[in-house]
Amino acid sequence: MAVGTMTTAGRARRAAYSFALLAGCALAPLGAQAQDAAPAAKPVVLHCPALLDSVAGKMLGQSSVVIQGDRVTEVVSGYVTRPEAEVVELAGETCLPGLIDAHVHLSNEFTPTVYSDMLHFNLADWVVRSTVWAKRTLLGGFTTVRNLGDSHYETVALRDQINKGWVAGPRILTAGPAIGSTGGHADDGDGLRMDLQPDVGAHDSIINGTADAWKAVREHYKQNVDTIKIMTTGGVLDLSGSVDNSQLTEEETKALVAAAHEYGYIVGVHAHGAEGIRRAVVAGADSIEHGTFMDAQDMKLMKEHGTYYVPTIYTGTYVTEKAKGNPHAYPPAVQAKALLVGPQLMKTVGDAYKAGVKFAYGTDAGVYPHGENWKDFPLLVQVGMPAMYALQMATINAATLLKKDKDIGSVAAGKYADIVAVPGDPTKDITLMGKVDFVMKGGVVFKKGGAEQVFTSTAH
Repeated sequence: MAVGTMTTAGRARRAAYSFALLAGCALAPLGAQAQDAAPAAKPVVLHCPALLDSVAGKMLGQSSVVIQGDRVTEVVSGYVTRPEAEVVELAGETCLPGLIDAHVHLSNEFTPTVYSDMLHFNLADWVVRSTVWAKRTLLGGFTTVRNLGDSHYETVALRDQINKGWVAGPRILTAGPAIGSTGGHADDGDGLRMDLQPDVGAHDSIINGTADAWKAVREHYKQNVDTIKIMTTGGVLDLSGSVDNSQLTEEETKALVAAAHEYGYIVGVHAHGAEGIRRAVVAGADSIEHGTFMDAQDMKLMKEHGTYYVPTIYTGTYVTEKAKGNPHAYPPAVQAKALLVGPQLMKTVGDAYKAGVKFAYGTDAGVYPHGENWKDFPLLVQVGMPAMYALQMATINAATLLKKDKDIGSVAAGKYADIVAVPGDPTKDITLMGKVDFVMKGGVVFKKGGAEQVFTSTAH
């Protein structure tokens, strides 16, 4: 570029910088005054007849949770009050840490028209709907989620606007688009006629080779994601013919995981087939998602490597039952795969638990309706897990997987005031997890007595 010339992009950047500088100078004093004038929030004390200690895996008796702002300051045995505190009585309830779903898709939801909707809807349509789905998820008691796959980083924007107080929703850790191979589960051109198949590459999260792997992860870093998702095998709901074939080489898998870890990301790996699972575990992946055809070797390796299993068990049953009930529920290629996964996944999850594999809770919500994320709990118990362990999966285990256990996953001093309550003891009746009637996230009550509370935007 010649001296004294500037590209259009360069001029735009300079203009944006100048505007930001001027705006900051003009508004900073006003913002500072407003902040100084804001009164301190009153402390809140929750009276919980029972409180889940997710770390110890036991139920505590009457407890008081003292909250200041968005954090817990004390957890006290028995009922106490504090000067000027608002006391919230949760009679008949069991209090739990805010639930964590480590596998959702907040900007999509499968309906009978979803495949045609993908051709007709603009990205803005999905984004608007995602605000509704995010709120339903929060009201279901899930105060934190890991979003493992979107289309164009739209859940990065959703995360940011929730954090800024524009819309109500859970705390989001997003992976942006999932990373896969040409023709693989992440390739949106699968099953389309040739003139509709885009020419995609690492910029679009489709890789072929190790150099592409590093480029794709770096692109995700550029777009400010929180985590990385990769696809080592086929999947159920794409229009290709295989659910379990391997779709990334060992070298590609290792490169993706190495690049992600280099940038400080945890890696969730979509993998149904045994070989794809093995490659991901050996590469150092942090979690295996689905794991339908996991074999004994995979389970042994996962124990050795400390890999978490996020089973999405209800999704498997949901797609199988839907396919059984309606021969036209899905396109033919999807229908055939959907019939396979449910029974096999139930067996695999039971076997993996007996083998001592570590579990974290994740649902794949979006394949089934958002807000129904609790429906994995009964199936986990059905395959042999104690209800207490299922609850730990959705609290401290998921927090530890996401490396957020200093802030979430248990009710303790210093952690976010993310607390939910159900009417009764879920360790005796796990279906109570579908009856969450109190939801607090970061000290703000979004649901009380089963009624949604009016959300007032705190954004400025």
